[in-house]
Amino acid sequence: MATAAAAATSHFFGTRISKPNLNSGKIQARFGFGTKKKAPPPPKKVAKPSSDLVWFPGAKSPEWLDGTMIGDRGFDPFGFAKPAEYLQYDLDSLDQNLAKNNVGELLGVITESSELKPTPFQPYTEVFGIQRFRECELIHGRWAMLGTLGAIAVEALTGVAWQDAGKVELVEGSSYLGQPLPFSLTTLIWIEVLVIGYIEFQRNAELDPEKRIYPGGYFDPLGLASDPEKIDNLKLAEIKHSRLAMIAFLIFGIQAAVTGKGPISFIASFNN
Repeated sequence: MATAAAAATSHFFGTRISKPNLNSGKIQARFGFGTKKKAPPPPKKVAKPSSDLVWFPGAKSPEWLDGTMIGDRGFDPFGFAKPAEYLQYDLDSLDQNLAKNNVGELLGVITESSELKPTPFQPYTEVFGIQRFRECELIHGRWAMLGTLGAIAVEALTGVAWQDAGKVELVEGSSYLGQPLPFSLTTLIWIEVLVIGYIEFQRNAELDPEKRIYPGGYFDPLGLASDPEKIDNLKLAEIKHSRLAMIAFLIFGIQAAVTGKGPISFIASFNN
């Protein structure tokens, strides 16, 4: 009866009941007095990667990779970068003395926040967030580029494969490119731990996501990123080379485990 009266009243005054429910009294009023209704704003257009910019011909880019990130090719087959969403419920009435235990109601949905927390060790809200993945990809790619170049250069200059360099250090003492160093191997390890640890601690203290991976300053001594028109091309070139270097060093590792040879000696074996 009350519902019928409410429906008649809403029809008379031009209101509409949103999802009529006996337990809900939410009413959305829509009064019209001859005023012109404003058109809803057009949806924002998001740049989607075209078919020739995906990682595999004919591959479909997931919805959370919208092509706005530098080097985005829609590669996430396992959905690791999918935004995390958590359902927030009210507390359950778990009391055995009650006649009825009510289930907690859904209060809302908590989504991943893009802001960084001022903590030096875990600044990201999500361990598997897309921002953290991009930072890890770039940092690992830079190390892979250095490692790939170092593995080839050291073997070319000394004849020792990269996987055997540690054995030479243990027997003959610390050296670099065949030249002895005035530090023991233990001292070099402590220097590396302290220096890299300090650098990583300072980098994690930076709360600007852009400066965390592109700090500039001393890390851009030639000022290559000073031109805003070229900076995107440089970022794209770096991420491409980083991915190629990571694949190359993975091949170096498999090659060393299977054949026991370095990259140069392995290629030279084809001439035999």
